[in-house]
Amino acid sequence: MMWLFIITGILLAALIAWTVRRQHSLKIRAHLMQEAIRNRDFTFRLPTDGLLPGERAMQQTLNQLGENIRQQVNQNEVESWERLTRVLTHEMMNATAPITSISQSMLSRDDVKGTPLEPGIQAIFDTSRHLSEFVANYRKMSQLEKPVLEDVSLRPVLDEVCKAYPELTWEVSIPTDQTVRADAGMLRQVLMNLAKNALEAEAKKMVTEQMKESTNSHVLKLYIGNDGLPIPAENRQSLFVPFFTTKRSGSGIGLSLSRRMMIQQGGMLDLAEKPLSGCHVGFILTILIS
Repeated sequence: MMWLFIITGILLAALIAWTVRRQHSLKIRAHLMQEAIRNRDFTFRLPTDGLLPGERAMQQTLNQLGENIRQQVNQNEVESWERLTRVLTHEMMNATAPITSISQSMLSRDDVKGTPLEPGIQAIFDTSRHLSEFVANYRKMSQLEKPVLEDVSLRPVLDEVCKAYPELTWEVSIPTDQTVRADAGMLRQVLMNLAKNALEAEAKKMVTEQMKESTNSHVLKLYIGNDGLPIPAENRQSLFVPFFTTKRSGSGIGLSLSRRMMIQQGGMLDLAEKPLSGCHVGFILTILIS
């Protein structure tokens, strides 16, 4: 009888110790997720291995909730840029159009040609024309057509982009039968923008491979990396901000436009936290699965 009490006591003590450790582990998880949300990092994913069925279901739900919040935040950001774009383009076009027209007209006058006035008027014309081109690029941010989603075979789209950029050596690791739910034209444009950026960064090689996605079976994550010049740490946060560019002749809309096109298709374009081996820059393309 005494042995029974001893064994029961040991089992009870072990159960209490296990429960305490379990609760401590769950509190750590809750703290990590709270910190992620406080820092507006909605990419958080915590593992579900080793959890009890109820705990696993809760963790999977929280992981998916983070993804849903991120998508909503990105959509709100896009809508904010659209509203700002409409207002700014209207006001800027109203201001620059008459300046460009008047200065161009004055440059053709005989009493201006060859006089000290000509260089100044030429500078006004050039500046207003460049500003008009800038506004035209700005308008692209708000004039995207709505995507037409359909089942798209991914490999042929990638093959088309590879042929369009023969200067790059392509390493494509995508199953030939992989299909996605996307707008083929938009998806192709996003891939071409990434290839164009790679060339401008002096890349020689592009790597495209499918990543494993365990938390969401409804999307495919595509890694697209290159061996071009790495992105400075101070520029990483601003990479997808419209009109941010470090290139002398760049417009700064390529990546922001590409991200917006992916968001409109229910996907996403992100900068990889750490490029894969052999790459200096990597992007993660999230695409809906058929």
